[in-house]
Amino acid sequence: MFKGLIGKKIGMTQIFDEAGVASPVTIIEAGPCYVTQIRKPESDGYSAVQLGFEEVKPKRLTNGELGHLKRGGLNVPPLRFLREFRSKTPDVEEGAKVTVEQFAVGEHVDVVGTSKGKGFQGGVKRYHFSGGYATHGQSDRWRAPGSRGAGTTPGRVFKGSRGAGHMGNDRVTAQHLKVVLVDVERNLIGVRGAIPGPRGGLVVIKEARKQ
Repeated sequence: MFKGLIGKKIGMTQIFDEAGVASPVTIIEAGPCYVTQIRKPESDGYSAVQLGFEEVKPKRLTNGELGHLKRGGLNVPPLRFLREFRSKTPDVEEGAKVTVEQFAVGEHVDVVGTSKGKGFQGGVKRYHFSGGYATHGQSDRWRAPGSRGAGTTPGRVFKGSRGAGHMGNDRVTAQHLKVVLVDVERNLIGVRGAIPGPRGGLVVIKEARKQ
């Protein structure tokens, strides 16, 4: 059975269970989404479901995007975001509306988002380097990365070594998060724990791979 949604991160709160134990919960406005295309192995080489999310004015989309959403009499509104979900046996039809009803409290999901961009950062913040000693007369080596290479062999620093550089703004997947809230009327779903990205960031909710 196909399970997947596109949504936006609303923020975090907490929920108390019957025993009075508080759990950190992230609220996501998920859907409603529309099935904009079914990918088939015969025509596309793989099987997947393409979903669209967030209705916009037609003038916000290009003619190519509008044509894709209106091809073959497809009855879906203009949608800003399109994402694909791999599915071996897609049991939905093009033009169908998908909501949070497909998820139930207690099951687990994977949430994919884009982490917050931190700009250019040093090694201590980016990779949690311990830094240098604060004693024996050191004055400016406290947050320095130290030596990462060798002398004659290889005489250089290997590509990909940890150091200062661009931090964040990466695709991140939070795996095996428990669903603790499903509000069909308001298109809300709550998962236990944190998910990547800022408030208002686009996220993709999929059935957990690690069951």
